[in-house]
Amino acid sequence: MTRLSKLNRSIAGKVALVTGAASGMGRATAHLFADEGAHVAVTDINAAGVEAVVAEIKAAGLSAEGWALDLADPDRIKVVVGEIAKRVGTLNILVNNAGISQHNLIDDDDYEAIWDRHADILLRAHTRTIRASLPHLRAGGNGRIVNIASTEGLGATPETSPYTSFKHGVIGLTRSLAVELGREGITVNCICPGAVNTGMTQGISEKHKGIFAKRRVPIARYAEPEEVAQGTLNFVLPASSYMNGAVLPVDGGLTIKNA
Repeated sequence: MTRLSKLNRSIAGKVALVTGAASGMGRATAHLFADEGAHVAVTDINAAGVEAVVAEIKAAGLSAEGWALDLADPDRIKVVVGEIAKRVGTLNILVNNAGISQHNLIDDDDYEAIWDRHADILLRAHTRTIRASLPHLRAGGNGRIVNIASTEGLGATPETSPYTSFKHGVIGLTRSLAVELGREGITVNCICPGAVNTGMTQGISEKHKGIFAKRRVPIARYAEPEEVAQGTLNFVLPASSYMNGAVLPVDGGLTIKNA
């Protein structure tokens, strides 16, 4: 059958680095990219979790390798990115997914320590992985960068000011780099997940998840991690060559609901 469209919607043969890929949205992204034919570099601070995800992908007859990676260690970031590119010869896609979240008040005694930890993982790490990956993304041509922010980057919730501040920062970083790197054919986009069933929300009872979702989310439920990963996939497709600097809420309509 003759195709009428010209742009390619396949990432088969692409090499994708996903941070925070041992669980939740990162794991779902690694699974989805592998299903779509990419070779996935699975990274996470949880080495056992990395091994498990790589084993899941390989058991399905798909392609992945794993690296333990503490994103608070800038030297380790450089080493891991270098090893990935050397091992497979290139790097085409970077997904900055890893994150942490901790509730705290502005006048808590440990506020500054919590602020610094969030800064390292939620924003500094993004700049470091991007800087380490850029030579390889340039060499591969038409690189794709996706930063995972949050609906907290579009609004705010009490007692989460470090998390909220740096998720706003991720959106700003995305837009700035989209302008800076777009001329090289490298696109930079951002996903803002809403309420998702991941480790970050596992402490919330199903009862209270249901109450929140019915009150705040038009779809009236929490998302599953793969639903967010599908949004990420759309940004990294070769065909998505004119999507740049976009901020996509994947939130079931949470951020547009007034009442």
